[in-house]
Amino acid sequence: MKNIIFTITFCLIYLGQFVVAQNPIIQTYYTADPAPMVYNDKVYLYTTHDEDETIDNFFTMHNWRTYSSSDMVNWTDHGVVASLKNFKWMDRTTGAWASQCIERNGKFYLYCPVHGEGVLVLVADSPTGPFEDVLGRRLITDTPDVWYDIDPTVFIDDDGQAYLFWGNPQIYYVKLNEDMISYDRSVGENGVVKIDMTYEAFGKHQGTEKREYTNYTEGPWVYKRGDIYYLVYAAAGIPELLGYSTAKSFEGPWEYQGIIMERAPHLAFTNHPGIIDFKGNSYLFYHTQGLSGEGFKRSVSIEQFEYNDDGSIPTILPTEEGVINAVANLNPFSRVEAETIAWSEGVKTAQDDKVGVYVTKIDNDDFIKVRNVDFRNGAKKFIANVASAKGGAIIEIRLDGIDGKLIGKCKVGNTGGELNWKEVSTKIKKVEGVHDLYLVFKGKEEELFNFDWWTFK
Repeated sequence: MKNIIFTITFCLIYLGQFVVAQNPIIQTYYTADPAPMVYNDKVYLYTTHDEDETIDNFFTMHNWRTYSSSDMVNWTDHGVVASLKNFKWMDRTTGAWASQCIERNGKFYLYCPVHGEGVLVLVADSPTGPFEDVLGRRLITDTPDVWYDIDPTVFIDDDGQAYLFWGNPQIYYVKLNEDMISYDRSVGENGVVKIDMTYEAFGKHQGTEKREYTNYTEGPWVYKRGDIYYLVYAAAGIPELLGYSTAKSFEGPWEYQGIIMERAPHLAFTNHPGIIDFKGNSYLFYHTQGLSGEGFKRSVSIEQFEYNDDGSIPTILPTEEGVINAVANLNPFSRVEAETIAWSEGVKTAQDDKVGVYVTKIDNDDFIKVRNVDFRNGAKKFIANVASAKGGAIIEIRLDGIDGKLIGKCKVGNTGGELNWKEVSTKIKKVEGVHDLYLVFKGKEEELFNFDWWTFK
């Protein structure tokens, strides 16, 4: 996936030379099954990762990735934070399906379904890992069919009780103990509660076999807002819509409320919701096939929305524009990771033990866009940390467009190796105020250099 191919129905939009598309929010990899978590004034987004090359035209997924944002428009890539290799007792090479992370008492718990192995859990001291397998076995062990133990969603209620929901086509839940890696076995069947899948709870769907089913399919997302408990999910079979139900308690009874996202041409045949409130705004995360045109190569998108006065969720349309208004400006005078991106074309990311995640696969005319950069009263110098075995490349520093105002050119020479890092710099024309920053890469070679971070002085 060196050069991203957009479907006819979902195109990269230019107004002049201004890139206004914001969805999907990650362009360097295929990402799916979004699970956002608000922590310490930042949103951490956990995603699955559809590989560029699929096996047997099916979901080919080896690991879980994490991204973060303080402004909801620029996303920093933290790379692979967990993979199937974490579970050394398990002999599987693919099947790293939709996960969710939650913090409790300074620990971070990543609930990971592995298709065919059920729900597992990893624990870390940081939202970006490293995560460890503390159980050495499955967490969920008491359901009748491990193949349907997928899509866990976790929530801690106001009274401190934590719940873990999951399942396709049946929803189950357990009451997690405070250690978050075991559950109360005094309820349900050995601790597993099976939710009644009634039409009153989840609505009615006419299946292709002319049989009636509930609307619930998979991908549950549970949370509480005000006095209302919400259960949002992929609905109505294949292709999947997004629907939701509400209750006065996580233990139900649930009441079906309707569909909140209909089918659209660029949506994949699956979908997976994640909903948060952040800095006074509400956001729906979901995934599409907008980058690839293929249902097994999906990409995360976001829409901002407002609840109705009664707490109900309105119909939400998937858009190319995504989140229009940033909730904060980006400070260019601190070190900014090169993998902090609002939009990009051509580039990928990689990671190593020395510098962590960095931008790579940079060719001529590739670019990175960073939104809402606040230069305040003026910037005069640009510094970048780069590595190159070739040299002869240039970083064009432009404002508000790919061909926008050119304020400087930073030369990238041969640093002595593609992972031999060196700072390069250039003076720039004085710039003030808030702008979208475009870093446009020029050079005659392929894979010009690697890019770790940048800053202005």
